[in-house]
Amino acid sequence: MHITLYHNPHCSTSRNALTLLRAHGVEPHIIDYLQTPPSRAEWAALIARSGLPVRDFLRDQEALYRELQLATRDDAALLDALTAHPQLLKRPVASSADAVRIGRPAERVLELLP
Repeated sequence: MHITLYHNPHCSTSRNALTLLRAHGVEPHIIDYLQTPPSRAEWAALIARSGLPVRDFLRDQEALYRELQLATRDDAALLDALTAHPQLLKRPVASSADAVRIGRPAERVLELLP
């Protein structure tokens, strides 16, 4: 099973998701998205595969979200903001060949397992 985890090692929920995957015998491909952020096209493709709105992937409680006035912006502007400010990602995000899950709560990443 190949899973990619868009991970922030400083986030407890992200660390918990990684621990859960490993406890189930899965060593995911880890992308520290703050150090190596995906391109706008990669974010768009990942989010499209999830079937969820772009807005669901953003941390709307962050001060930056309010500063950028993202509550009223369209999907294109949200993708631009996520690309420019990857810290806005609601983390972790896990991706397999079949699906994408936002790991909130962390146990949601287990939905990718067979």
